Amino acid sequence: MRVTGVGHAGLFIETHAGSVLCDPWVNPAFFGSWFPFPDNSDLDWETLGKADYLYVSHLHRDHFDAELLARFVSKDATVLLPDFPTDELEQALTALGFTRFLRTQSGIPVVRDGLRIMITSLTGPGDGPIGDSALSLDDGRTTLLNQNDAHPLDIERLREFGDVNAYFTQFSGAIWWPMVYELPPAAKKEFARRKRAGQSDRAVRYIDAVEASHVFPTAGPPCFLDDELFDLNGHGVDGESIFTDQVEFLAEIAQRRPQVSAHLLLPGSVAELDGANCRLSHRYSDDVVRRIFAEKREYLRGYQRRAQPALRRERQSRAPVPDDLLEQLRAWWEPLLQRADNICAGVAGPVRLDIGECSIVVDFTARQVRSYAGEACRYRLSTSADLVATNVARREVDWSNSLFLSLRFRASRVGQYNEYVYTFFKCLSEERIDYVENWYDQQNDGDVHDIELDGWTVQRRCPHLNADLGRFGSVEDGTLTCALHGWRFDLTSGRCLTSGGHEIRATPTQVIPTRHA
Repeated sequence: MRVTGVGHAGLFIETHAGSVLCDPWVNPAFFGSWFPFPDNSDLDWETLGKADYLYVSHLHRDHFDAELLARFVSKDATVLLPDFPTDELEQALTALGFTRFLRTQSGIPVVRDGLRIMITSLTGPGDGPIGDSALSLDDGRTTLLNQNDAHPLDIERLREFGDVNAYFTQFSGAIWWPMVYELPPAAKKEFARRKRAGQSDRAVRYIDAVEASHVFPTAGPPCFLDDELFDLNGHGVDGESIFTDQVEFLAEIAQRRPQVSAHLLLPGSVAELDGANCRLSHRYSDDVVRRIFAEKREYLRGYQRRAQPALRRERQSRAPVPDDLLEQLRAWWEPLLQRADNICAGVAGPVRLDIGECSIVVDFTARQVRSYAGEACRYRLSTSADLVATNVARREVDWSNSLFLSLRFRASRVGQYNEYVYTFFKCLSEERIDYVENWYDQQNDGDVHDIELDGWTVQRRCPHLNADLGRFGSVEDGTLTCALHGWRFDLTSGRCLTSGGHEIRATPTQVIPTRHA
């Protein structure tokens, strides 16, 4: 098996049974905010596009690059389609001209021309909400696991597919917290440090659980080439950003898990794999690789100069701001609010949106969209009017996949994070709202299974996204932390310390005294 890195989460996998192109991304994403790091624009995309199979893990635009797929990838390729609750990914690929689909069932292996394939799909609100996925491949000699952004919960199912020889895992940030939040500088710096540490801890736990022969950190970080975002690169100017790079993570792995064979995979790097054996070669010289990371700011400034035409095209593509923007939002969102019982109950109040010079309110209690009238709002989001107008013109159903991941907004809140606020903005279609409401209904039925964890009896599944707390949970001073997403719970009260409305069932484990004869 021969695996070529094509940037970010992208892989080109060659086997005797055919080739698979995974998550190719080259064009700037999220209103021109994200670019692949390092630059991968000069790869031979004509050749890479002749793959036998195409795998797109999910619809986020650093994985689903419509322009690249339309221009370079053969429409004769068979698409390996994850098992998602809606057909949005299939529809998007069909619109680009793809006609051949291998529809999979989550966690069920299939064999195609001697290549064993399994896609593990995630379908919770935090995963899109239509989902994310991981790909397992076995060519008879080598087994590969491409996790990209997915955080699969059933490691044992993944291990049952076969002992993993090559593991491609996410390790860096792909979120807007805490960078966009209005916080004191010291607090933002500390929250960013915790976020970086949490991301690393999660990656290390997966590495420990998968026990692969070789590990390749992939799926991040992006870089930011627009001047107004440039200081978000890496850890930021003052440590207020969360984007750990490949070399930094590899250094951490070398210190924390010296027994792990971990490798740097860059655009054009080739890993030749034969079972547990791996031979790696880079497209770049050692000196070029050193300069990319040791002189990162200078490298990014050169990359920025090359990116100016793409940035100009993105800005020119934005829609004009209509006079009736509020009326258009009301007509779009109020029917969705009527269907969103769990979301409205979870937000339980008004959310203020500052759109340029105009302020509006999404009132989740009254289920109305109206002008802001000075009322108290616990949650506030602010952005430029052209970005909202563009999302309206495009009928963008997932604003995390456009505005929020762009980091071109500001946010503030009173109290805890509330996942229901962002979930609404990810579900701006009847299909998505209905799906996520059904998902919440199922979760509200409760988890009847308990485990013992460090002196406590707790429900087995995390109330957030059903992580197995037997694997991802740890207890310290009466506080349980789920390492999958860093959510914390006070076990004495059952209260979630990360977000409201996610109480956990927990009691101290009863110690039975030993009886002496």
